[in-house]
Amino acid sequence: MSAFVALQEKDLSFEINGIDLAANANHDPRYAAISLSRRVPTLVHKGFALSESSAITEYINEVFAGAPLYPAEPHARARARQVQAWLRSDLLPIRQERSTEVVFYGAVKPPLSPEAQVAVEKLFAAAESLLPIDAENLFGQWCIADVDLALMLNRLVIHGDVVPARLAAYARRQWQRPSVQLWVNRERPPD
Repeated sequence: MSAFVALQEKDLSFEINGIDLAANANHDPRYAAISLSRRVPTLVHKGFALSESSAITEYINEVFAGAPLYPAEPHARARARQVQAWLRSDLLPIRQERSTEVVFYGAVKPPLSPEAQVAVEKLFAAAESLLPIDAENLFGQWCIADVDLALMLNRLVIHGDVVPARLAAYARRQWQRPSVQLWVNRERPPD
């Protein structure tokens, strides 16, 4: 999602080729020849292929003119990158129990496990400390880390789990960004 949003924010034209992860198409030799890590997404630009969403968004930000995807101030930029890396490398119980099927297909899941509850509390504590009171964005202006944090929070918000009102409002607000809405409203294959 964040790579798509980054391309939209930079107003770039691009083509999407879907990969059926359920059929392990990411391990197909043709895809493996393109994607070093066999991960989705993989960006291909002028013969250069790059996987991992945060690496892709950093590349797009550095190579293409247009709206910045990261804060200009070095500490805020580093923090945004930290948030992205953390959201992708931690909080596994949330990602497992509130997968993107909840977000994009409306799947209903059982209550969160004790392990997921611990991850949720960690997520809420970090988000509360990162998001200034009455702020619309993490770092004073929108950046791609807002999309990633909103997605993680919306795994819970959209499912109907209890989320602090301030964080739920932030996640809903981020969801209304036009580039995000383009992703949210994309036609998807049946679940």
